[in-house]
Amino acid sequence: MNGSYSMQPEEQENGTGTGREVRETFKFVSSEKREVKRDVWRDGGDERSEPSCCLSVSKLSYTVSERLGPWWDLQSYRNRWTRHILNDVSFHVDSGQIMGILGNSGSGKTTLLDAISGRIGNSTLLGEVFINGRKMKRNEYQDCFSYVLQSDNLLSYLTVEETLTYIAQLALRKHSAEAIKKKVSAVMAELSLAHVAHSVIGGRVFPGISGGERRRVSIASQLLQDPRVVLLDEPTTGLDSMTANQIVVLLAELARRNRIVIVTIHQPRSELFRVFSRIAIMSRGELVFCGQPGEMVDFFSQCGYECPEYCNPFDIYVDFTSVDTHNSMREAATFNRMHEITSSYQTSTIYQSMLGKMEQSLQKPDKPAIPFKSKDSPSGAAKLVVLLRRTARNLSRDRMGVLMRLSQNLIYGLFVAFFVMRLDNDVTKGAVQDRIGIIYQSIGASPYTGMLNAVALFPALRAISDQESQDGLYSKWQMFLAYIFHILPFSILSIFIFTSFLYWIVGMHPDSLRFLCFTAVVLVPHIIGELLTVVLLGVVQNPNMVNTGVALLNIAGILVGSGFLRSTQQMPEVFQWLSYLTFQKYSCELLIVTEFHGLNFTCEASKPYRPGACLITQGNQIIDEGYPGALSRYTLDFILLYSFLPALLLLGMITFKIRDKIIRH
Repeated sequence: MNGSYSMQPEEQENGTGTGREVRETFKFVSSEKREVKRDVWRDGGDERSEPSCCLSVSKLSYTVSERLGPWWDLQSYRNRWTRHILNDVSFHVDSGQIMGILGNSGSGKTTLLDAISGRIGNSTLLGEVFINGRKMKRNEYQDCFSYVLQSDNLLSYLTVEETLTYIAQLALRKHSAEAIKKKVSAVMAELSLAHVAHSVIGGRVFPGISGGERRRVSIASQLLQDPRVVLLDEPTTGLDSMTANQIVVLLAELARRNRIVIVTIHQPRSELFRVFSRIAIMSRGELVFCGQPGEMVDFFSQCGYECPEYCNPFDIYVDFTSVDTHNSMREAATFNRMHEITSSYQTSTIYQSMLGKMEQSLQKPDKPAIPFKSKDSPSGAAKLVVLLRRTARNLSRDRMGVLMRLSQNLIYGLFVAFFVMRLDNDVTKGAVQDRIGIIYQSIGASPYTGMLNAVALFPALRAISDQESQDGLYSKWQMFLAYIFHILPFSILSIFIFTSFLYWIVGMHPDSLRFLCFTAVVLVPHIIGELLTVVLLGVVQNPNMVNTGVALLNIAGILVGSGFLRSTQQMPEVFQWLSYLTFQKYSCELLIVTEFHGLNFTCEASKPYRPGACLITQGNQIIDEGYPGALSRYTLDFILLYSFLPALLLLGMITFKIRDKIIRH
């Protein structure tokens, strides 16, 4: 059991048990916490005193509709059943208090925080939320509450100070650079992060700050907007017991500074019993109990559920209220027990006192205003610049990633050059076939390298954008644009290195202008491969499915648009029309013209059994037979090829707007 609650021998001799000892302790701790009535935030030396606030949640309910059977069983799949995730949850918390929400897995703890923070936009969410007795609209939840998720989504190669500075720049417009620096320093001091300010966050590949420090960075990022209500989902997950204890004690100190802190927590140590101002226990979406820790001990004792000696009260009371689903009989018995405890709580003086406080705040004549977070965010263009700088700084520090991005096309070019060696102008020695093969490989392989880059780098940025966009810092499409703008210099340099090596080593048409045209054409499929992958990652969560989709689209484009497998004129009319929708059609036509226009071949065939070997003597014959009219369409093909880039950019912005709606609903 995580943490044990034990008594000293003299306590046993005096007849003090677990519940009594905790009650006496909390009479002092709770009275001490109630003395804290105001918060002083130091921002560049100025002190700002703020009135206390209170949070009331009234009859919050949330239901979801789920399919009964598997998708392949159509008869059962059509049927739905409604499941209650939250059921009439009500509680009241005042400034200076920290409330811990306990419960087994699936009890509704995280859903409760999601509902309060505005991350559930479903119409089946019922109930009301009040701040200072003022009813809040659904679209105001996000602007009032700060929410620290269970997972720490941070950029690995940034330092702690850089991470917080970029978030402050995204959230605060009216602050100067010096003011932002002071605010970041103040938050780091408040969260005890000053000693690791210049340490990188780190990740799986390389070490950085510890898990507890990462958690404090996540909390600090939320405090930059001066929230009065902070929600945290399982802030101690993955931490050792000592570090978890330190995090909760730190959160209690934050609450004392005139904030409301609500924490979901799993198996807290018994020492934390002295830290929480209020304890809530949830089971099956219902609030079984909510009150002071000392009241909890008395309440369960009166219900006939004493906490045994040397046991952690948190674990014992969560067990008493949990529903055991191992078998139907056990489930029915524990479900009835849970409902008996819930009914006892709703008829208790603790519950009535809570309702009285809530009613008192609602009927207050001079209600304070709703304390929204800082809403002076910069313009969309300014946010895009900050995101671009942050993305570039983070990814540019990944030395191995940068080297692979710049060299992967070159490595592929080495394989092609080794296989082809040197192009010959003799048609009997593969002069035409080898050139078409190089064009095919250049157009067919470059999208794959772009796809690999996106799959390796973008999912981490997508997870961060999902969180930060829900915090109101920016829109997801802005992160999408920042990533695309960041990859352009790397893509251009990578393709230039690839074509510079391949073009001159194998001996393609020796003309500098044609080389630049060749490079400009090969660049587009590479960018399209990465851009298309990022667009699909906007709506498809699984990168493996995106890999498969991009690969199939690339193969289909080559088959339909390139004309290498079958001439476009010989294909059915429907495929001829579809070829105009592929970038391979325009890129292949451009490269064929670039390489073969004006090129003359030799023929040294002397054997009589090779009739017709010398029929092709000029490159223009290849153009006229396979791509009639391509020479006259050269400029138009360039325009149409590059038009795929803004079209995919627009499509990407749309998909990330769709992703935003999917995540919210």
